[in-house]
Amino acid sequence: MQLVLWRQNVSLLNWSDPQTHWLTITNLVLGGVVAVCVLIMAGGVAHEIIARVRKRRRYAAEIDHDMQLLNDDHAFTVPGLGITMADGGEKHKK
Repeated sequence: MQLVLWRQNVSLLNWSDPQTHWLTITNLVLGGVVAVCVLIMAGGVAHEIIARVRKRRRYAAEIDHDMQLLNDDHAFTVPGLGITMADGGEKHKK
């Protein structure tokens, strides 16, 4: 015994039905608007992440530079001025 089931292909976009024509067009336009909004939001999130990474790298480079100055016995910190050099910037050999 063999059972054969016939399925009828039903299309979600029925362009020949005049009752659903404008509904189909409206759904396509709204789908496009949603896609554009998702792309804009993804771009904003990517921009924010890139800005935070750049800021973190800039701060890390500044801290590295300041730490190198602090390890130098010729440089020292003045509360009102920050890191300065005792003789105006000329390094002396030991």
